[in-house]
Formats: sequence, structure tokens, C-alpha cells
Amino acid sequence: MPILNIQILQGHAAAEKSGLLRAASEAVVQSIAAPLSSVRIVLHEVPAEHVIVAGEIGKRMAQVDVALIEGRDEAKKAALIAALNQAVCGAIGISGEDVRVLIRDVPKTDMGVANGLSAKAAGR
Repeated sequence: MPILNIQILQGHAAAEKSGLLRAASEAVVQSIAAPLSSVRIVLHEVPAEHVIVAGEIGKRMAQVDVALIEGRDEAKKAALIAALNQAVCGAIGISGEDVRVLIRDVPKTDMGVANGLSAKAAGR
């Protein structure tokens, strides 16, 4: 059950944001073979004056925080990082140098899934 929180600067068109959500969803499905029905993404827009990158206030950037049920190997995680970087760049037109992806493995006992069960109790 991949859960993503994506932070970008305010000011992108609605079509860019929708495209980003779709591209990121597809990136997750293709790179780690997660079922689309399990992918959850929340997009957060941040005012430019609340961001500093490499000493530059308001520099265009994106940060993707990913929570995954533990167990994926290094190769799958690397594929996910690359796919998300590409999805963000393509959708909102920023440099891959300004995208960061952070992955957190969540123990099966600590991830709630459908109907209030832990991933472990749900057999995942």
C-alpha cells in the first residue's frame, strides 16, 4: 500500500497537478508492481517563500515522501525513485536535480489497510 505525499511550489496549473498525480500513480504501479487500487497520493502546494533549496528561496522543487509496507528490495526501491523523479519532471517541468524522493519502510504491524486492519492482519 504505497502512500505518497508530494510537495511542490504553488503556482502550477490544474492540468499540471492532475498530470503529476496520474504520472506518479503510474510510476508506482510500473516500478514496484503495486496494484493501482492500493496507491494513495496527496499533493501539497507550498508557498515559494516557505522553501529554500541550495540557498535560494523560492527555487522550484519537488519532494516525494513514500511510505511502503516493508519488504521491497533495493532494486525495486531504486526503480521507484527513478520512476517518480521522471514522473515529476515530466508533469511539472522541473529539473531532476531539484526532485527528492524519500522512502520509508513501514512494518506490516504499523500500516493500516482496508477495514481497519493492519497489513499483517490482512495478509500482506
